[in-house]
Amino acid sequence: MQGIWTAIISGLCVAIPSVLATISSNKRNNDLVIYRIDELDKKVHEHNNLIDRMYKAEKSISLIESELKEVKSAK
Repeated sequence: MQGIWTAIISGLCVAIPSVLATISSNKRNNDLVIYRIDELDKKVHEHNNLIDRMYKAEKSISLIESELKEVKSAK
């Protein structure tokens, strides 16, 4: 009977730290994934902002070009 209790106690001494280490490792990995996703979101937002600005700039350039053609044709 004493051997069974020894086995149970030694099993718990191995299992409990292992479970705690696994939980801690998973939390750290989860935090890292969340951080990386947040950083990617920021980069995507900056990229989309640049796309919008370029679209507006291209539209303005197109209008300026058409006005320049009108001025040249009026001469």
